[in-house]
Amino acid sequence: MKALLTNFHQSPQKVRLVADMIRGKSVPVARAALTFMPKKSSPAVLKLLNSAVANASSTNTDVEELFVKTITVNKGAVLKRFAPRARGRAAKFSRTMSIVFLELGTKAPKVVKGKAVKKVAAKRAKKAVTKAE
Repeated sequence: MKALLTNFHQSPQKVRLVADMIRGKSVPVARAALTFMPKKSSPAVLKLLNSAVANASSTNTDVEELFVKTITVNKGAVLKRFAPRARGRAAKFSRTMSIVFLELGTKAPKVVKGKAVKKVAAKRAKKAVTKAE
């Protein structure tokens, strides 16, 4: 239930703005937020989220129970470039890339004197039966 995006061509500071918006939210809420967010990195983070959900679905996990457990944005490779300036000089500038790591978790059912566990188990069994049919 993990996914990794490497060498994304945007600075980590800008990508962290998007990552902070979805941290701790459920998958449907995070998808909705990323879909309508006017940032350059939001489509890439949405694609990463969908990849993590696909990884989770291979383990027969319900998508509605998933939430964004951790999302970290780190500094990646740096491209060093030069731009022409006055009097034949050159100015150095760098383009920083980002590495985004996303991990999904499942919500644990709340236990109230043992009754909630039985209800959740019965609900999951019922879902499994309807999926099998």
